[in-house]
Amino acid sequence: MKLLVKFNLVYVLVMALGIGLSGYIARQLLQDNAKQETVASAQMLMEKALAVRSYTNTQIKPLLAAQMADKFLPQTVPSYSATEVLGTLLAKHPEFAYKEATLNPTNPRDRATSWEVDIVGQFRSDAELKEAVGTRDTPAGPSLYISRPLRITDPACLACHSSVDAAPATMVAKYGPANGFGWNLNEVIGAQIVSVPLGVPLQRADQTFKVFITSLVGVFVAVGIVLNLMVWLLVVRPVTRLSALADRVSQGDLDAPEFKAGGRDEIATLSDSFSRMRASVVQAMKLLDA
Repeated sequence: MKLLVKFNLVYVLVMALGIGLSGYIARQLLQDNAKQETVASAQMLMEKALAVRSYTNTQIKPLLAAQMADKFLPQTVPSYSATEVLGTLLAKHPEFAYKEATLNPTNPRDRATSWEVDIVGQFRSDAELKEAVGTRDTPAGPSLYISRPLRITDPACLACHSSVDAAPATMVAKYGPANGFGWNLNEVIGAQIVSVPLGVPLQRADQTFKVFITSLVGVFVAVGIVLNLMVWLLVVRPVTRLSALADRVSQGDLDAPEFKAGGRDEIATLSDSFSRMRASVVQAMKLLDA
């Protein structure tokens, strides 16, 4: 097997291992970065919802308190305001979603679905759990969700949700006496859930991965071509010439030309050694002829 063939076999093996390892690490990093970006987007939406809830509770609710005696205004409810504002914000992006999923809501639109009930159950079973992040499959593709518990920490909330008799008559008239009652202090009654699609960031990660792998293969191929040329010019060609001269001299061809190699590398040292050996062979043969 020729020297260049052996060199290329080793190079291809090293290239395959390098591309495989680099590709695995790069793909993991890109996938993790895509998920982290998605989590950051979900957290931003969650913070917006919390900001709306705080604004409603501290500034809107006191302004409308007097009107609540005549007509129940859902705009004074922080969860209603947050849902409305986020709903308007996400109207052009239906793949995103925000919901205050509640087990026993006053407004039926807030009732938790089956998978949302499971999330609320996690918070109810673990009082120390402050945030849950997970993924699920949807018709539009994989989706990441971030959720936080809705816990009754303000006794003022029980004025509307402890019992039908204690609730404002205007609220009962609007939503009925069947739902949104029986809540207790420090009880987890639901969860704020933000859903963000994973498909787009994962697709971008895959495209970046393909570009990276293609570029890496291109670099390895270019380096391989350059190395082949260098090996052929600096090693294979001089060694081949030296081998041919050595073969001629070994067969008694004393007229074979000298092999000159400039420099001080290994090939030049081999050339000098061959020249000395050739001179010794010629001298020996002349002595034998004499």
